[in-house]
Amino acid sequence: MTNIITLLGLFLSFLTFAQEQQVQTTQLNELLMVEKNGRTKIDAEKPAVFPLGVTAFKNRVSENFRMRKIISNAEKESCEILFIVDKEGSMVDVKASGSNESFNREAERAVSKIKDKWIPAELNGEKVRYKFRLPLTITFSKK
Repeated sequence: MTNIITLLGLFLSFLTFAQEQQVQTTQLNELLMVEKNGRTKIDAEKPAVFPLGVTAFKNRVSENFRMRKIISNAEKESCEILFIVDKEGSMVDVKASGSNESFNREAERAVSKIKDKWIPAELNGEKVRYKFRLPLTITFSKK
């Protein structure tokens, strides 16, 4: 009977040790995550960078934008463009969201027309995909 209790005690201590190892691994993985606005996400050590700078990227979007394609009676329109810079530095999955569909389509077209490669984001020395967010707002002047 004491042998059974001893074996059971050894077995339970082994399971406890295995669970501790699993918890430590989970905690290590969580070190890579950052909490922002109530959401947990993995953050890159080095974010993706447009080689000519953010200002040059915004200027390219502005140059590609065709105002005549926007249909609106509002004084101001805004949208948010989301895209991913992949491991090779290309922009993929360009999507715009906002209340004006013509503005959204034109914003997606203006960003997609930029073919320059980005410097990809890095995490632990490896290139990773990186989500980028660009808010756009236009104001119409009344004539």
